[in-house]
Parts: sequence; C-alpha cells; structure tokens
Amino acid sequence: MPAILQRRPWLLVAAVAATLCLGACSGFSERTRGALSAVTPYKVEVVQGNFVSKEQVAALKPGMSRQQVREILGTSLLTDVFHANRWDYVFTIRRQGVDPQERHLTVFFNGELMDRFEGDEMPSEEDFVATLDTRKKSGKVPPLEATEDELKKFAPAKDEKKADSADAQASLPPLPAAYPPLEAAR
Repeated sequence: MPAILQRRPWLLVAAVAATLCLGACSGFSERTRGALSAVTPYKVEVVQGNFVSKEQVAALKPGMSRQQVREILGTSLLTDVFHANRWDYVFTIRRQGVDPQERHLTVFFNGELMDRFEGDEMPSEEDFVATLDTRKKSGKVPPLEATEDELKKFAPAKDEKKADSADAQASLPPLPAAYPPLEAAR
C-alpha cells in the first residue's frame, strides 16, 4: 500500500466512493432522464411595469394635461431625461406555463399638453384578468337556484315542525318584562 494511503485511509474510501458514484451516473436510462426533466423547480411570477387597459387608452384625448394623463394611466415606468416630452409605459409578465406578455405604450407631449400616443393593442381589463386565471375549467356550471320540487324534498313534515318549534320555545329563557334604556339617563 502506498505511504500516503497508510497515513490517510479516508482517501481510499473517498476514491472508492467517487468511482462508484461515477459508475452509477452511467446507469441513467432515457426513461429516468425523462422523469427527471419532468420535475421542474418553481419559478417566481414576475410582473413589472404599468398595466394599461383598452379602456384607459380610450380615455386619452389629445390636448390633455400631463396631470390628466397621469390620473388615467398612472406614473410612467420610464421617464427619459433626454426626451422630456415622452412617457413610456411598459408592462411585462412572466409566469410558469404561460407565454410571457409584453406591452408598450408611448405618450408624446407638446409642452404641457398631450400631443399623441402610440403602442401595442391593449387588452380590456376583462380579457387581461381571464388570461391570468390558469386554473382548469371544470366545464358545466351547476345551477345555483333550487326549484320548488327540489326544496320540497328537504322540507320537514308538518308534525315535525310543530314539535321542533315547541322544543325551541321550551329551551329559550323567558323574555324580560322591560329592556334597559339604550342611552344612559342624564
């Protein structure tokens, strides 16, 4: 046995363990690799910027002041120092299992008044919320109201009603003769 192994026997153990581990790696089949690739780590949902809806864009009119535009769209994500008469609204969302979305809207000003705007086609608020809901739809929605026939199935018999009301009255404490005043006397 070499001298180094006599002084440090743990090196032999580590070398044997490393050899066994490397040999085990070659034992992965395509099925095993496929199963491992199906397991993905959780990815954080990333939402950045200002969501601008179709309704908000429809409210913009040329000649509006900067304050009026800010009240409709919110503060812009990007304000360029070199282009003081331009506000850029950028919105991105990245979610696991859903294609990333990115939308741009640029508002141009002439002095303190809005001149024009241009950008991507914006979804309505309702359409945008529908894209966020990635839960699987169960299909048919059950009726939320019961018919008279369905209610009759659960109605107690007339004799049971009388017995139940008598039992309920017997278990209640007697009512007081007079209630105390709601406000304190002065």
